[in-house]
Amino acid sequence: MPTSAPPSNRFERRRAETRRALVRAARQILAETGDTSASIQAIAERADVGFGSFYNHFESKTDLFEAAVVDALEEFGQTFDERLAGIDDPAELLASGFRLSARMAESHPELMQVVRHRGLGHLHTDNGLTRRALRDLQAGIASGRFAAAEPVVALSALGGTLLSLVELRFARPDLDGDEAASALAGMVLLMLGLAPDDAHEVARRPLP
Repeated sequence: MPTSAPPSNRFERRRAETRRALVRAARQILAETGDTSASIQAIAERADVGFGSFYNHFESKTDLFEAAVVDALEEFGQTFDERLAGIDDPAELLASGFRLSARMAESHPELMQVVRHRGLGHLHTDNGLTRRALRDLQAGIASGRFAAAEPVVALSALGGTLLSLVELRFARPDLDGDEAASALAGMVLLMLGLAPDDAHEVARRPLP
């Protein structure tokens, strides 16, 4: 049996590693400043790849930074999937997502800075986080847990509130992040039609 992967596999593996390095570099830049004016040369140097490698993967810096945001949002969504697996109540899923996001400002600061700087512009794009949120909203409306509403409009309110919470966590690190997240989650549940006592209880259930 061969002791190493065929050349084509090695090539594809290295190509994928180069692309990941460029996306990581772009995510770091977005997290630090939110600025996309860095030169391609500077991005390539940060990624520790050759300048020419950039154009093997992206047509422009715009494409790269777009990929970096999508990558961050997908990681965000996957974290939700892992941490909140097993929760069937759409209201509890929503509230737990708010509270988990507040904690991720400390545990995943680079990721959450990207979301903070660029998330609003991707609120209604077909990214992994939006798909998950829309799915949960639709499930809540279909089951009667949430008041009937246009899911995309509800998504706007939900996404805007979540991004405000992320901004609050970075702007006011002195505040109790868990309590702020629970309070905002309770407000959103009220908006979606839960009774006050129910919203308060759901927003403060133990996190998984």
